[in-house]
Amino acid sequence: MEELTFEQAFRQLEETVHRLEAGDLSLDETLSLFERGTQLAEQCDRLLDNAELRVRQIVSDGSGGVDATPFDTWQREPNQ
Repeated sequence: MEELTFEQAFRQLEETVHRLEAGDLSLDETLSLFERGTQLAEQCDRLLDNAELRVRQIVSDGSGGVDATPFDTWQREPNQ
């Protein structure tokens, strides 16, 4: 699971949801797919969290240059 990229995990999650929505599975198959879907959703969430940590807002440093501000700091600042 850890080796899946976001795109791979998301695609597998979509396929899992479609199979579950079809409703033509046994109870055991449904539970197994549900567990797999939960794992895939958690993997997607982890990968998105990691990506968010890498995002930086580029802001002026006041002297003609720029600084990279962490996303979560920039996100919490009120709009000016």
